[in-house]
Amino acid sequence: MYKVVKRILDILLSLLAIVILSPLLIILAIMVRFNIGSPILFEQQRPGYHEHIFTIYKFRSMKNAKDSSGKDLPDGQRLTAFGERLRESSLDELPELFNILKGDMSIVGPRPLLVQYLPLYSETQHHRHDVRPGLTGLAQVNGRNSISWTKKFEYDVEYVHRMSFLLDCQIVFQTIGKVFTHKDINSDNDATMEDFNGTN
Repeated sequence: MYKVVKRILDILLSLLAIVILSPLLIILAIMVRFNIGSPILFEQQRPGYHEHIFTIYKFRSMKNAKDSSGKDLPDGQRLTAFGERLRESSLDELPELFNILKGDMSIVGPRPLLVQYLPLYSETQHHRHDVRPGLTGLAQVNGRNSISWTKKFEYDVEYVHRMSFLLDCQIVFQTIGKVFTHKDINSDNDATMEDFNGTN
């Protein structure tokens, strides 16, 4: 029953947020174009509800710098000072409001990760896709990129089992606190988060 209510809330709140934040979205789009270049949006395929693939939207925070072989340079070399501030404030995530409105995502749920991680999940970890992925989630308010992949997936599956209106409210309020304190944006070993290579 809550899944139906949750979807209605997602539609109403994402639409309201898009309307209220539209001036900020326009300003950020101009700043990304000026500081990083075109395209303004970062688009990538991600697995969503029941592992169906969708296109996620974010503001770009990295340049398209490549090495001599045409391979992308490491995140730390492509992440600009402006992009780093975007990530620290989580403002790069705002275009995902359109993913929420479309039904690709929810306000709260496990974060949508890379498609290439799907074959690496354990049977239990696959259950993180039993709900829509979220703009924020239980793992994000309990360490985000500073915790291990194993712990992150434990939080994701725990959310699937515990999902409720009260838990979602709690996660949203905790997320607001994390955004203002800029905590747990990066891992200890990388500019963002190291790749997931499977669970031992």
